[in-house]
Amino acid sequence: MAVILFPPSLSVSHPSPSSLYSRSRSSSASMNHPHRNNKGAASRMSFMEFPYVSGPRKELMVELVSTLQTRLATQLLPCDLPPDVQYYQNQTGTAQATLHVRSGIQSSPIDFILGSWLHCQLPSGGELNITSLSAYLNLLTDAPNFLFELIQSSPTSMVLILDLPPRKDLVLHPDYLKTFYEDTQLDRHRQLLEKLPEVKPYTSSSLYIRSVVSPTGILVSIEAQAGETERMVEIVRDHVSPIAREVLGVWLDVCVSGEREVKEPERAYLARRDQVSKSKTIEADLGSSLPRLFGQEVADRVIKALEKFYNQ
Repeated sequence: MAVILFPPSLSVSHPSPSSLYSRSRSSSASMNHPHRNNKGAASRMSFMEFPYVSGPRKELMVELVSTLQTRLATQLLPCDLPPDVQYYQNQTGTAQATLHVRSGIQSSPIDFILGSWLHCQLPSGGELNITSLSAYLNLLTDAPNFLFELIQSSPTSMVLILDLPPRKDLVLHPDYLKTFYEDTQLDRHRQLLEKLPEVKPYTSSSLYIRSVVSPTGILVSIEAQAGETERMVEIVRDHVSPIAREVLGVWLDVCVSGEREVKEPERAYLARRDQVSKSKTIEADLGSSLPRLFGQEVADRVIKALEKFYNQ
């Protein structure tokens, strides 16, 4: 799912915290398989290009992805998605997206990491730009996953989702709440952001998404005055970026590197919970949004390539 374990649901008319995700064999290298875009130019954009977004937002995404891949370098397998899944578009070129996925090696607590960007020209004349990054852990640990997503529907309107979605019931396991959310002081980031006049809490229309987000999860809408595009750039650079870097650091230091023992009875519960969350992404999110944006043929191709990660 989007905001949880990961992507929620994507709607062109009313974007919600969700995302598509992408793989590429080399995260920073351009792909050598040209496509014909809506202007007739032959090109194939790679995941790490992050086009269509502001400089600070691109820099943040590149930094987050690079940090993940550097810190986890020895624990990750290379990307192996087909070229037409690493980058794909609709027939008219009005919707484009990339996918980047890397699985963890058998001895690693990493299940897989996903990243993507999506660009769509809206019927209203505007644009929808989504950049996403998430990381899932496997049954070697019960620590939270990582989710970061920026959904921008206009130059002055954006939704931010940043969370470490829990994988255990926080009521039944208060020690889990203390370790990952209280001791790490994650809630101070949300409090700082919400002091900005442009930032308001964001309420997803999906009750499912609301049920899986952590108590310290950041789900906010950022709205600047008409014409104040530079203010949006400043907010991303001066406020969103430092917070996203810190939260990713907490995830790497506490969730990935922290020692956690998952006993056999707990492992069965964790496996079931993880599988339900992953399946929800495919069935309720990507299954409905991808066909609308890219057509059924492209959607089927992308979903089939992703199913092995969500169903493992």
